[in-house]
Amino acid sequence: MNDHPRSGRPRLLDGKQEAFLVALTCSDSPEGQETWTMQLLADKLVELKVVERISDETVRQTLKKTSLSPGSKNAGASRR
Repeated sequence: MNDHPRSGRPRLLDGKQEAFLVALTCSDSPEGQETWTMQLLADKLVELKVVERISDETVRQTLKKTSLSPGSKNAGASRR
């Protein structure tokens, strides 16, 4: 599998980091929050030292690839 998009830019998240993001998205949202937001997810990835820094837009684009929506009640890794 190629780790670089067609433009030649390196991927911002590797496969392991993407998998962690997906698992985090599927987990319960933080206390006091009804759902995960892109910014909350980005902040949590940095807090947990999964990445040094990441933008909410990178989180959005990564989740868009996986067809996940953090606010969805049925946000899971597989479709029914």
